[in-house]
Amino acid sequence: IILLLTCMFGISVFSQIKVLKNESLVEIGKDNSVGLYKKEDKYTVNYQDLNTSNLNTIRAFSFQNLNGDVSGLYKLITDGFISAPEENIVLELPNDIIELHYERNYGQPTVQFIQYINKNRKYVGKSQFLTQKQVDKVFGRTNGKYTMYDKAPTLNQEGVKKGGASTASTATPASGAKKKAKK
Repeated sequence: IILLLTCMFGISVFSQIKVLKNESLVEIGKDNSVGLYKKEDKYTVNYQDLNTSNLNTIRAFSFQNLNGDVSGLYKLITDGFISAPEENIVLELPNDIIELHYERNYGQPTVQFIQYINKNRKYVGKSQFLTQKQVDKVFGRTNGKYTMYDKAPTLNQEGVKKGGASTASTATPASGAKKKAKK
């Protein structure tokens, strides 16, 4: 009887475990501590927060790819390399505010994500500075994974603003946006 109860108890313990469908993030691109990931039609940028004393802090901001917002964000960032804006470009996402901060490091133009977590100016996260090549890598331009989000290759900067994922901007890149960056 004890053996029978032990067997029945063992079966009832295992019957409580369910195998759930594993919906994992698909990596679009990554460079060092900044990466772009996709889950269904939601895109997430993960980065190591350099603004905290604990360098193991990973922050993220997410948005839907409405009206080609991922392509629009990529174009907005790369246009800033061609003609750096005088002020940070401010983007409003559903949960956060993101600023694109451009700066020259060692003579090379770079961009940094500054995240105001939950739209609160008290909680700020900062990514590392990224060069044009690193941005290309993060957005999957070097591995071909940009085709996962790039539905319309000829998307102008307005695509970022229309989707509701990013609605505010204090500065926009200059009109020379059609020129290619010199390497």
